[in-house]
Amino acid sequence: MANHKSALKRVRANEKKRLLNRFQHKTTRTMIKKLRLTTDKAAATELYKTVSSLLDKLAKRNIIHKNKAANNKSKLAKHVNGLAIAA
Repeated sequence: MANHKSALKRVRANEKKRLLNRFQHKTTRTMIKKLRLTTDKAAATELYKTVSSLLDKLAKRNIIHKNKAANNKSKLAKHVNGLAIAA
């Protein structure tokens, strides 16, 4: 265990950050699943804007890799654009 006050503080801070990162990552994954299940073009377009923003924020904060965010956004955009053909 840590012996210095600064090390103990770092342990507490890291735990808080870990929980926040976990929450944000899980929330984004849930939104992605919700978007993939959406069949309405208008609703999907609005949801895509939100999900895209969340992915960018996760990538900016190094919670996920920037290429993973780009790949997810690309696949989701393809899904949303494909809804017009089906509807």
